[in-house]
Amino acid sequence: MTMLTLDVPKEIGSANRLMPIERAGIVLVCAAVLMFIVGAGGMFDGHPMLHMLLTLGIGTIGGLMAVLPGFADGPAGIRNNGIMWSPAKRRGAIAWALGVLFTVFYVLLYWYPSTLSHIVVAADPLSMLLRGRAADHWFFYGTLYTLAIVVMGIRMLAKYRHSRYHVIRTLSVMAAQLVAAYLIPAMLIRMESKEFYFSYFWPLKYEYLFPDTIDTLLGSSDGLLMFMGFWSLVMTFVATPILTWFYGKRWYCSWICGCGGLAETAGDPFRHNSDKSLAAWKVERWMVHGVLLFVVVTTIVVWLNSVLGGAMLGSWSSGIGRAYGFYIGALFSGVIGVGFYPILGSRVWCRFGCPMAAVLGILQRFASRFRITTNGGQCISCGNCSTYCEMGIDVRSYAQRGEDIRRASCVGCGVCATVCPRGVLKLENR
Repeated sequence: MTMLTLDVPKEIGSANRLMPIERAGIVLVCAAVLMFIVGAGGMFDGHPMLHMLLTLGIGTIGGLMAVLPGFADGPAGIRNNGIMWSPAKRRGAIAWALGVLFTVFYVLLYWYPSTLSHIVVAADPLSMLLRGRAADHWFFYGTLYTLAIVVMGIRMLAKYRHSRYHVIRTLSVMAAQLVAAYLIPAMLIRMESKEFYFSYFWPLKYEYLFPDTIDTLLGSSDGLLMFMGFWSLVMTFVATPILTWFYGKRWYCSWICGCGGLAETAGDPFRHNSDKSLAAWKVERWMVHGVLLFVVVTTIVVWLNSVLGGAMLGSWSSGIGRAYGFYIGALFSGVIGVGFYPILGSRVWCRFGCPMAAVLGILQRFASRFRITTNGGQCISCGNCSTYCEMGIDVRSYAQRGEDIRRASCVGCGVCATVCPRGVLKLENR
């Protein structure tokens, strides 16, 4: 019997071969991780600037060296050559190692922050500059998060430099994270004001609509705090439906949100790993709307309890918020949502757990002008659109039928239209 063997084509093997500068960048990133591990023992205590340079500094430089040359070199255009054979991008050994590393970090961050006490010192110089105080583990995490979006955002700008849409939306998420979710909250702390994130609203930032928060903000004589309260209410109940009517959920999920920003930048190499099966879609619908229902019911119950003077829940009131923070905010959005990027794709949290995505999806499906139009006669069924849809939508099936795409889960990233070789897909507001 003749055995059929399949060899990897030489051109695919060469596509995965790293340039010398990329290898040097990976070495620097690994060195930065090693310095973090060494620093966990207190080796750099008393030397925060040195710690920052050897970790955050070297890691940032190495990251840019590792991700830029492959896209900056050569003509502009989509290049995903060899991605399905890559051990780092297609659930290979490197991908699993990265997944374990990310997951361990999130477990330590959320439940054992004391183990990071010597590591967070690396962010002390930045924290002293921006906040006027030493870094805690949340500022350290915010610094890593922002650097990841900025570094991988620069990679996105190089990869999609031929597309004006992708350049603008990438700059938007980079600016939103850097300014609204990093610099402004830090400066508010320096001003001895309330830490506030202007790029997050209810129901994603569920506590922003809780009675205690509203009372603190709107009941204050401080004009800045009152502005924060009005900002939350206006963005939740006025701006969100209006902007979604005109632009779909992409105005938030692909242009502003920090979760989406990380998914679109750091998660871009793994977007093709999203599950496109019908079973995944059925689970997605139940889970994401279940989380939304939980947030809505929790908010209503907490408000009723507040109106009744605590007679309804008593001491259980604060416990509900903590339960959501543990199971949804930490375990789901952090450990699974980001830790499993290399295995499950970049939008696990956005697809299955984000209550904001659920609200925007309902509005997009039934009350929005946004849709992705298709020219079915030009479709050659190559499948690129479905492969690179990070939300797991079978875009090709719509294109083959010439049917417009108005799925609630679509975040309007536009990658499906960009990778289409025939120009079948187009993002439109009708």
